[in-house]
Order: sequence, then C-alpha cells, then structure tokens
Amino acid sequence: MDKVTFQKNETETVEYYILEQTRISGINYLLVTDTEEGDGEAIILKEISKAEDEIGGYTDDLTDKEFEAVVPIFENLLEDVDLI
Repeated sequence: MDKVTFQKNETETVEYYILEQTRISGINYLLVTDTEEGDGEAIILKEISKAEDEIGGYTDDLTDKEFEAVVPIFENLLEDVDLI
C-alpha cells in the first residue's frame, strides 16, 4: 500500500495510506486511511490542484453530490468494504 504525506499547514504534516483512487468528470479522488493494517479511518480526498501548480493539493471537503457519486465507486473497487 502506498503511503503519502500531506502538508496540512506550514508546520504540520499527516500521512495516509492510499486504498484506492478514481477519476470522475476529470477530477481525481483518493480513498485513504490512517493505518496500514486493520480498521482505520477512511477519508475521501478530492484533488484541487491545477496543471500549472508545482505541488498538488487535496481537500476532504466534498459536496453531498460528489460524496454520493464517489462512495459507490470505491465500494465497488474494493468489493468487500462498506464505507458508510
């Protein structure tokens, strides 16, 4: 499982393990967890960076419509996982 480090602010970072990724309507989404094994907290992140950005950016602030569209895709990709 790939691990990625995100810069939350100037002094704080957070590490997540990528469970799955998908692309909907040209937007990348990551399903990440805070632990490599076992039952961790799963979070869906949406890419907000633009092509000209040097560093990619992600947010966990999804609209209800986005959330409802992405969750079934991740559940299907992971097959044995219920996200809600």
